[in-house]
Amino acid sequence: MVFQKAPDGGWGWVIVVVSFFTQFLCYGSPLAVGVLYLEWLDAFGEGKGKTAWVGSLANGIGLLASPICSICVSSFGTRPVTIFSGFMVAGGLMMSSFAPNIYYLFFSYGIIVGLGCGLLYTATVTITCHYFDKRRGLALGLVSTGSSVGLFIYAALQRGLVELYGVDGCLLIVGALSLNILACGSLMRPLEFSHSPLPEKPCLEKIPDQYFLYHEKEKSVEENISILEKGYSDEMCANVSDCKQDSILNKNGSISINANETDTYRKKVVEQTYFCKQFAKKKWQLYFNYWEETVLLFKNRVFSALFIAILLFDIGGFPPSLLMEDIARSSNIKEGDYPVPLISIIGFMTAVGKLTLGILADVNWVNTLYLYVMTIIMTGGALFAIPFAKSYVTLAILSGVLGFLNGNWSIFPYVTTKTVGIEKLTHAYGILMFFAGLGNSFGPPIVGWFYDCTQSYDTAFYFSGLCVLVGGFLLLVAALPFWNNCSNRSTETPPNSYSYKVASSA
Repeated sequence: MVFQKAPDGGWGWVIVVVSFFTQFLCYGSPLAVGVLYLEWLDAFGEGKGKTAWVGSLANGIGLLASPICSICVSSFGTRPVTIFSGFMVAGGLMMSSFAPNIYYLFFSYGIIVGLGCGLLYTATVTITCHYFDKRRGLALGLVSTGSSVGLFIYAALQRGLVELYGVDGCLLIVGALSLNILACGSLMRPLEFSHSPLPEKPCLEKIPDQYFLYHEKEKSVEENISILEKGYSDEMCANVSDCKQDSILNKNGSISINANETDTYRKKVVEQTYFCKQFAKKKWQLYFNYWEETVLLFKNRVFSALFIAILLFDIGGFPPSLLMEDIARSSNIKEGDYPVPLISIIGFMTAVGKLTLGILADVNWVNTLYLYVMTIIMTGGALFAIPFAKSYVTLAILSGVLGFLNGNWSIFPYVTTKTVGIEKLTHAYGILMFFAGLGNSFGPPIVGWFYDCTQSYDTAFYFSGLCVLVGGFLLLVAALPFWNNCSNRSTETPPNSYSYKVASSA
């Protein structure tokens, strides 16, 4: 099967719009969960570390299941996966309104909503990459801003709904809004296959595959017929009187057993047995090829550094978007002292960052890998500054900076595609998102545990900043041109390995 060439427009812009609204509707509440986090702290009276698991699971479980999500999208297509996931997100949010304790929220909000978001994210990114090639950076930037705009709007929306209807009513209304994902999914038309005529094949190649399978099985029939011969003969002639009776009936013409029919029956039995063996062997070969391709991916130096960087980046960089409201309250800043929620500032600037970085990724002289590394290192510096921010203005500035730098999510699929190729995008991206999910799942609880032990966020964000800086510098070292020069002097790169050439077009 050959996919049609990416149109870089046309129906692709409809895909961008519906993917934007899909991420807006599914990620709006989980990313703005910091508003609900304060309500759950007061309602259930649990520690900050334990309560933070709800939001971290909602944002991390979908990424942890990215390999499974990638397999689902590849097997069933983006449209069915999107519609099914819309029901998951809406159902999980509505179920969360009836939560009697924090453990119920771990399942309803953390696992169900999180898994639905993971499926939707993989579907939207995959179909966008299929429809765009030259404008892929812009398209991914526009799509990924959906979650950021959702964070900006849902932070204020959920706060208003909580004041009017309580946290239970808020979750019911937000869940009902998420049902609009079904309409978005119905417009995700898959890219058609190429209808260009294939080159003329020789007569032998025109024979359908089933005939090749039959001839291959026919050889096995001759080899395996002796295995069934004895058992079949014993079964037919176990009783001598029955055999004699059959011969008498044959003479009388009442029953006629054709030897050719007997041989045909034997062959069919052997053929079906052989087919089952071949089917199981083929499935086993597919699984073996999957793991073989995974090992080959990790032999790529940049890919290996990339998964470490994304893990450390999410451990340190994700908690502020979840805990910034509580950071302000811990600094004795009352909610009435600031007009705009800090989470809304993060969401707005993340949308700006995603769009800006997505446009920069399409510029020929910009190296997207170095651009991504720069955003990671700057994020580490901003995290180190959080303990020194004791007013709303300074926290708002840091929230804006962190939000803009978190916009590097829009160029992450672009970097992955340039590293492993479009053919391996779904496979490689699923692996990388798994490690990102680990960071999202453990980052906020670690910060919460630091606060429970020290009654301060200072040590927690020193740790977070250190994690992000280590990941950024490791990726920078792995991407240096020095390694390419060394590889050129050594033996040639094996044909099945992947290499990231640091070039202006990357």
